[in-house]
Amino acid sequence: MKVLVTGGAGYIGSTTCKALEQAGHTPIVLDSLLTGPRAFVRDRIFYEGDIADRDLLAKIVAEHPDLDATIHMAARILVPESVEQPYEYYRDNVAKSLELFDELRSLGKPRVLFSSSASLYALKPGFEVLESDPLATASPYARTKLMMEMVLQDMAAATDLRAIILRYFNPIGSDPDLESGIYVREPSHILGQLLLVATGAKEAFTITGVDHPTRDGTGIRDYIHVWDVAQAHVRAVEKFDDVLSAVQSPSTVINIGTGDGVSVRELVAAFEKVYGAKINVNEAPPRPGDAVGAYANVDKARELLGWSASLSIEDAIESALAWMARRKEVLGYV
Repeated sequence: MKVLVTGGAGYIGSTTCKALEQAGHTPIVLDSLLTGPRAFVRDRIFYEGDIADRDLLAKIVAEHPDLDATIHMAARILVPESVEQPYEYYRDNVAKSLELFDELRSLGKPRVLFSSSASLYALKPGFEVLESDPLATASPYARTKLMMEMVLQDMAAATDLRAIILRYFNPIGSDPDLESGIYVREPSHILGQLLLVATGAKEAFTITGVDHPTRDGTGIRDYIHVWDVAQAHVRAVEKFDDVLSAVQSPSTVINIGTGDGVSVRELVAAFEKVYGAKINVNEAPPRPGDAVGAYANVDKARELLGWSASLSIEDAIESALAWMARRKEVLGYV
């Protein structure tokens, strides 16, 4: 199969491209390189440009008429930044995706696998969420993901566009061969911040939010190894038509997580165990847009994709630490 991967130079995108290759498929990368590094593209088929560039999309399809599906990952993804820059998030995540979806449909390439987010879910007692549970978005970032889900569902109902929406929980870790990983110099997510402390770039890790209604007061997340996330994409692409046939719908939503909820304090403890040393920890109020959290019910992924996560949090932390030791060799900076 040939698969167009928007955002294929990114953290999850590049890892998914590798998983596709290992499964015998050919990824075609479309990326603006706004954030993703060119090094992560490696020697893959690559088009540098904007997802809303209809002429470029037409060129890609003309040069690859056997394109089977599109995995749409390209997006702005930082929650605090989305609060400060809502226009840029709605423009790039929503408006440009509208152009992408419509052009793919008009070009006769209607299969779209969309990267959504667990940040859409409303707070639920017990924190385990089903795909059918209520949604309550807490940030512009999350609202852009919800809008794109709605667009895909409406377009699938009205046209021949077909959509599988994967709601990721919290990808962590690195490509198993350490060819890609966290590339942002100052990552905002939890494991990235812990890595900065471990490498001496920061003096302490700050837990933002310690009074949540959770077992230890810190947020609950479902941390999943990025390689497991990539494998879920491969399964979804391979089973695309079968999945929609099974649900008897032109679109569907599937949770992608481990099925285990881990608090921030618990992640810190796991990190210290793998790292082999204690780290300094401070506490602070929640950041704007932060959610209390949730973890995935993954029954639907098991049933429809025949997929479940196979790697542990410790595996992810170990690979992330190893990547940080190699990052300068790949990207030229620590």
